[in-house]
Amino acid sequence: MRMLGMGLGKDMVLVVVAGCSSVIQGNAPYNAYNFPTVNVAFAAGPATAAGLARAYKQRGKNVTVVVWAGDGGSADIGFGSLSGAAERNDNILYLTVDNEAYMNSGGQRSGSTPFGAITTTTPEGKKENKKNLPLLMIAHNVPYVATASVGYPHDYIEKLKKAKQVEGFKYIHVLTPDPYGWLFDPSKTAEVAKLAVQTCYWPLFEYYNGKLSINSESLHCLDRRTRRPIRDFLGVQGRFKRLTEDQIKILEQYIDNVWEKLKSMLDNQ
Repeated sequence: MRMLGMGLGKDMVLVVVAGCSSVIQGNAPYNAYNFPTVNVAFAAGPATAAGLARAYKQRGKNVTVVVWAGDGGSADIGFGSLSGAAERNDNILYLTVDNEAYMNSGGQRSGSTPFGAITTTTPEGKKENKKNLPLLMIAHNVPYVATASVGYPHDYIEKLKKAKQVEGFKYIHVLTPDPYGWLFDPSKTAEVAKLAVQTCYWPLFEYYNGKLSINSESLHCLDRRTRRPIRDFLGVQGRFKRLTEDQIKILEQYIDNVWEKLKSMLDNQ
């Protein structure tokens, strides 16, 4: 949230979809966010933001309207309204803060939980692969889509600055490791976030006006031979402790498929 303010500045209104960021707020000026904030139900974020954006436009005010939602509010409960806002090309910035489970309500699996991850509702490990929201947003033909990781804060801030200048629908998906749900020491949060990128589990890229560009931190992932082993990422988290060799291969195949899609997009642009 602090980096959001650094990237977008003061002329911003925040629409917070129900989740972790809803419950940490308090009375101003003690522990409230330092910008106007509207708290809404899971599926109401994009519609609320679109209405605000149009109202500010009618009044001649240049205000960036931001939706801040977790992976459950984006990939599952709020996906229909997210898709609708993207299809309409509403002039809003939508942020998915992805900790890969419903962490605010007990760590249940979401559509964004990866294959094999232990959650409170998948004690033997999730059987399905992660829903790839960034690629789904690209399929909506919106002006701007980007991925980010809290392990690379400067990159995240720069993408926020760029998105602010884009007219129309903007989408940024931020991977945010959660020590509680991912089962690692909180002091290793930045390390885990970087490992997700270094092992090619989490690609860093931008898609702007129909053109895909891969971050320098992720270029080595285009060639499978230069990728860091996924085991380096899995091994520092307790949620993957029950993975078998065959299951690790399934996760590796998922990563291969994501990168094949990205390479195909690069080759055809």
